[in-house]
Amino acid sequence: MNMLLQELANDEKQITGWRHHMHRHPELAFEERHTAEYITGLLRSWGYEVATGVGKTGIVASLSAGDGKKAIGLRADIDALPVTETAAGDHRSTVEGRSHTCGHDGHSAMLLGAAQHLARTRNFNGTVRLIFQPAEEVMGGALAMINDGLFERFPMDAVFGMHNMPGLEQGKIHFTTGPVMAAVDNWEIELGGKGSHGSMPERSIDPVVAGAALVMALQTITSRNVAPLDSAVVSVGAFLAGDAGNVIPQSALLRLSIRTSRPETRELVLGKVRSITAAQAECYGVTWEIREGTPGAVLVNDAEQTAFAASVAKDLLGADRVVTDGPRFMGSEDFAFFAQRRPGTYCFIGNGDTPMVHHPQYDFDDRNLPVGAAYWVALAESFLR
Repeated sequence: MNMLLQELANDEKQITGWRHHMHRHPELAFEERHTAEYITGLLRSWGYEVATGVGKTGIVASLSAGDGKKAIGLRADIDALPVTETAAGDHRSTVEGRSHTCGHDGHSAMLLGAAQHLARTRNFNGTVRLIFQPAEEVMGGALAMINDGLFERFPMDAVFGMHNMPGLEQGKIHFTTGPVMAAVDNWEIELGGKGSHGSMPERSIDPVVAGAALVMALQTITSRNVAPLDSAVVSVGAFLAGDAGNVIPQSALLRLSIRTSRPETRELVLGKVRSITAAQAECYGVTWEIREGTPGAVLVNDAEQTAFAASVAKDLLGADRVVTDGPRFMGSEDFAFFAQRRPGTYCFIGNGDTPMVHHPQYDFDDRNLPVGAAYWVALAESFLR
């Protein structure tokens, strides 16, 4: 076994204890105060300079060694989900209706394991910056930290992220160059009509009929505008209108999840949603309003940094444990906003044959803790050699 891997394996029990503590005490987006205090206490005990409240509940911990001027950013997310956990284990969530069913507790524990080792050995020349980011699940934490001056207050030359992924072989790390995760745009469309008794539809302007037609028209965006080898999803997940079968309502509300895999495809699809909505509203005589959520971003991995990170992982784990033509996902990740501002890469560590993230029975595989921690250490030491 690689010496670094062996050293982190010796810390596995301790790292697992940190994860299980965070798992028992999950906190939702921008509410991660106990989690932040817990992480901050550990980091300060190891000698890190820690800034708290970055982007509301985020943490940036810095450690310098030698006289090097370069700095690397390593990011983990810390928020949980509003999901009731049903997985077994003595570390189950103690908070009703909340759980770490995406593995952010594991991501944070891996980075803490690396943090302890880097502070103990200081085998690097430059500055390590550890980013513990809030509110990934609502796509708000990265922008909150950026708007709070993340890259100006804590300069870094590159930034790296990692996520576990069920369905990929446990312990293998996967790297993908270029677009790797989709942008998500969560929009609402409100159609305004004129209500009437159900027996007198001629006196109405029916937003339900207009909304039904709009739902069907939106399906043509991906089927007739996006190339078959490209990827996009336009899903209407909610259609809210009326309360009674004999009443034509005044309005209808559609809630959309729009996912695109390339920046140019995103602009095309969003433009089509706007134009089709306007055209359908005119056809049916209803008013319309689109309420756009936080703008989405495609997560694009930098080619140079992806190749570098993959080579580090191969040296650490062996070529058979590293995949360099990794998967792409239509899921979304707000690390994309970091990647827009600094070069870097976002990789996946296999969680094995487990329920998918966000499933009530999902749990992070603790065997990944020393592997991920060792990868972070090797990456920092190689980048700051």
